[in-house]
Parts: sequence; C-alpha cells; structure tokens
Amino acid sequence: MSYFNSRKIEHKSRLCAIRVNEEVKLCIYLPRSMSCSRAVLCVTKDGEDSVSYEMFWAGMIGFDREKWEVHFSATTSGVYWYHFELDTPWGKNFIKNTGRGIGDIVADAGEFQQTVYDADFKTPSWLKGGIIYQIFPDRFYNSGEKKENVRPSRIMRKWGEEPFWKEEQMNGIWNNDYFGGDLKGIEKKLDYISELGVSCIYLNPIFEANSNHRYDTADYEKIDPLLGTEEDLKSLCKEAEKRGISIILDGVFSHTGCDSKYFNMFNNYDSVGAFNSKSSPYYSWYKFIDYPNDYQSWWGIKLLPEVIEENEEYRKYICSENGILRKWMRCGIKGWRLDVADELPDVFLDDLRRAVKAEDDDAVIIGEVWEDATNKTAYSVRRRYLLGKQLDSVMNYPFADAVLNLVRFRNAEAFFDEVLGIIENYPPEALHILMNHIGTHDTERAITRLAGDDCEGHGREWQHEHNKLSDEDYLRGVSMMKIASLVQFTLPGVPSIYYGDEIGMQGMKDPFNRACMSWDNVNEELLRWYRRLGEIRKGCTAFVDGEFIPVNCGHKTLAYKRVSEGNEVIVAVNLGDEAQEIEIGWEWDNSYAIFGESSKGGKITLPPFRYALLSR
Repeated sequence: MSYFNSRKIEHKSRLCAIRVNEEVKLCIYLPRSMSCSRAVLCVTKDGEDSVSYEMFWAGMIGFDREKWEVHFSATTSGVYWYHFELDTPWGKNFIKNTGRGIGDIVADAGEFQQTVYDADFKTPSWLKGGIIYQIFPDRFYNSGEKKENVRPSRIMRKWGEEPFWKEEQMNGIWNNDYFGGDLKGIEKKLDYISELGVSCIYLNPIFEANSNHRYDTADYEKIDPLLGTEEDLKSLCKEAEKRGISIILDGVFSHTGCDSKYFNMFNNYDSVGAFNSKSSPYYSWYKFIDYPNDYQSWWGIKLLPEVIEENEEYRKYICSENGILRKWMRCGIKGWRLDVADELPDVFLDDLRRAVKAEDDDAVIIGEVWEDATNKTAYSVRRRYLLGKQLDSVMNYPFADAVLNLVRFRNAEAFFDEVLGIIENYPPEALHILMNHIGTHDTERAITRLAGDDCEGHGREWQHEHNKLSDEDYLRGVSMMKIASLVQFTLPGVPSIYYGDEIGMQGMKDPFNRACMSWDNVNEELLRWYRRLGEIRKGCTAFVDGEFIPVNCGHKTLAYKRVSEGNEVIVAVNLGDEAQEIEIGWEWDNSYAIFGESSKGGKITLPPFRYALLSR
C-alpha cells in the first residue's frame, strides 16, 4: 500500500472536486518503523500563504503500519495544492505527488490538487446521459432552397468535390469555396440525426461572415444568407425539440472579421467601422497599435482583429438584456459553445454566464479549452472556468487524446491515468456533461488519426497525398473506430459525434476534415454500430452520472465499470494480438452481455482486438 494515493477511497474520501464547506477525509499510511511523531497537511491556495492542518494518529493497520488522518474543507472556491509533512527522529520528510496520484517520500516532487467549487454550482440535467452531434453547416446538407443576398464573390462548388486547399485555387481569398449546406438542410435530416440517439446538435458558426468556416463574424445580428434566415433557425429549433433534440450555437467573441460591419476594412458594409474612423461606435472595441493599419489580431492573423472583451460597450452588446446572447436564445437555442474560451477574460465570462442563465437557467455553456480546465493558466492568471460562475462544461480534449492513444498505441495504464486525472480534478456537475469528442473541425478525422499516418509537422501538400487510407488501413480503421467509440460512449460525460464520423468519413486536418457529408458513400457497418451505441446509452442509467471505477489494467487489456443506483455496466477491451482472459469479478457471471460473451468464474475471455459490454 502507498503512503498516499489521491485516487484510492481508503486514502481520500472524495475522489473528485468538492463543494465549498464540504469535507474530504485524507488518510496517510506509514511504516511503524518510521517512528513518525507528527504529521501535518500543508495546503496552499493560489495567491495565498500556506496553511497547516494537524493530522491525528488513527491507529495501527496490522502490525507494521499506522494510519494518520485529517478532515479538510474550504470556505472559498479555488484550486488548492497540498502535500504532507512528517516529523521523524531522522528529520522532516515530505509526501508529495510523484505522478498518477501516488504520494511518495520525496522533497522535490509535485503537489496534489484539490478543486473546490461553489456550493450552488448546478449544470443542466437534460444533457446528462445524452449525445452531441457536431455539424459544420456548409458541408452537412443542401436543402436546395434558393439563397438570397449572397455575395457574388463566393465560389459555389458541386456537392462532394474536394474542398479547395491550394492557394492558387482560392484566387487570393482563403476559405471562399462553399457547398451550400444550410439550416433547412439540417432540418430535413433531423430524423437521421435522431436515429443516432442524439439529444443535442452543436452548430459551428452560423452568423454572417465572409469565410466558409464563419469564425470571422461580420454581423452577430444576422444569420449568414447562405445558411438561411432567422425564421429558419426558429423552425430548426422547433422541429428539433419535437424529437427531444436541443440546438447550441458557436459563439465567437474573442475577435471579429476585418470584413465586418464592426471593422469594415473593405467598406463592404453600410456602417462606420473601427477601421474607417476613430469616431466609429466600434473603435473602442479594438486595440490599434498604429491606426488604422497596425492592430492587435487573433494569433497575428490580420483578417481577425481582436476584440477588447473587457470593453464595457462590447460586453453590453453581447451580454445585456437585449444583447446578442439573449437575442438568439429567444429563437429557441439551448446554449452556447464558446470559441477559444481560454482567451476570454474573467469579466466577460462572468457577464456571459449571468446573461445566459438569466434568459434560461437550464441553458448550457461549453467552452473550448484544450487542457485540464481546472488548473489552466492563461495570461498569467489561474482560470476559474469550472468553479461555478462561468462555464458549465468544456470540450474534453484530454479524454479525446486518451481514447485515441489507447486504441492506437494500446497503453491501458496511460489511458487510466489521463481519465482518472480529469475525474479527480473536475466538479461532478461539470464532469457528467463534458463534451467528449474524438474528432472535431479542428482535428483530423478520428478514423484517419487512428489508422493513418501522423500529420503533425506536415503541410497541406503532404496531407493531401495521405488524405485517403488504403483499403486495408480503412478496414482496420473501422475496427479501431468501433473500439474507440465504445470507450468514448461509456466514459463520464457526453459523447460528441463529428458529422460523418458515424459513416466512416476520413480526412486530415482543415480543410480535409471539413468535406461534404458523403450521403451516397455510407459505411453501413459503422452507422449501425453508432445507432446501437445510441440505444445503449438511453437504456443504461449508469451513463447519466454513474461513478467510473477501474477494474483491470493489463498488458494491452483493460476493464472499467460505471456504477449508479440500480444499474452497473462494465467495459472490457483486449487490444492485443492474442486472446486474453480478463478478471472482472464473480458478480458479473449472471449479467447481461450487450456485446461479447458473458463472464464465467469472474473472468471474461476476449479474442484479439475485441471488446465486451455487460450490464446488471
């Protein structure tokens, strides 16, 4: 037994974040031969002095180990760091975090983390146990309806052609090729989406913009004319609601387009933009270095002038009672996904949450944060996204990497370490609605990342040459996708499907991952698989908020269970090249096998690269 393990219930009574004023009991176990005379818990909150808590001796464990324990609680939310100090006849010793939650006696290792969140933090229950479906609107489905007021400069392409990727194809205007996917097209495919068990559709930006990705907002007050109208959005929300599906929109609030009514660099808008005059009502939104041509832009991209989110007028425009957020919520949407949330300052996120929750307390706010969102530092400040006053959830990139790396590199120990690290740090309210994707518009298609070549460090020319898998690799990729999605759908949080992944679409990074939905080239095996996963999630209450418990971790094998009141499921996977016997416990011998064979004698035998899902 370890001196301390923050991921074991015998050492830590709560294996997750705790609420303000909620107690957690911490126990350390020491060899009697250490002759410890005093043990202290040392806790430091960011920006504050360290505080010491005396531990008390709680008796012997057997003949050679003793137990010390202490109860810890906090009166304010935040991230707290802790270790243990021991007085012995040989001097002072320290129990610190050597990784994977394990505490060892060492002076220069890391601290343990304890997240403390607001006591009244509550997230929308309607998303728990659900499924998200992400749509890149221009590439999902073209309804065929006539589009009005579309700029003649846009290049309209034939559905299914390869997106432009070479500079010479773009005629000097990047991301200017369109395929005509629209809101009415999404509405026409709602039955298809519903058959996947989807409860929430996340749309990439739909506001007027001058690129196919629309992350360069031109007018927050209008739907892009190629996508439809405000009435089309209302109709989509209404029809989706009939099928138990909610719509959330992409909010891009850290920057606008230079070709927008706010900046108006090219005078395409009937407004006085910040670029046109210092008297513009939008001038104070932007940070000019040498007016008008030198200004602060998002990641140095001059097409995307950065907004000063702290600016009171801008915050009013977005977050006031009649601001942008609430205008679109009144059309029927159920929340927002925030682009580059880690680049939005606290004052803006605070205002945003107040506005969204005032309009609909049950609306969801999901942020784009690529790292552990509880200990993220941005602009030299420890962020407080998930402490109760800002985000409800984040896009769960750590889980995405964990799942894909598990299936590709077959390291079960690393997988458990990544998953348990997030579970340990995140408030349960946020954990159970995490957006668990394995591919998005910003990453390679999941099947390509699993079975294809690694594209890191390679440009578009190389990616184009390697964009399509060989027949052999594709078949292998389908098998890998089934295991990856099984794991994705059974982890804490809400699985998110990037449009087309469920039918086996492949592709490297942007723009290859943003191809048209291949309605005429469907991998029926994968589609049936995803539909079955959707049925299973609806039928097992353990996936709503069930506890995640590792059961077995072997060489290229693993098993874990989700446990809730009235339902338990267990997932077992063999990623090896030979059949393996995995011990899961005798209590599973009479369980129902959803996938794979039943347990016998507390063990389950899996062929190479196979899986089992049992329920009881």
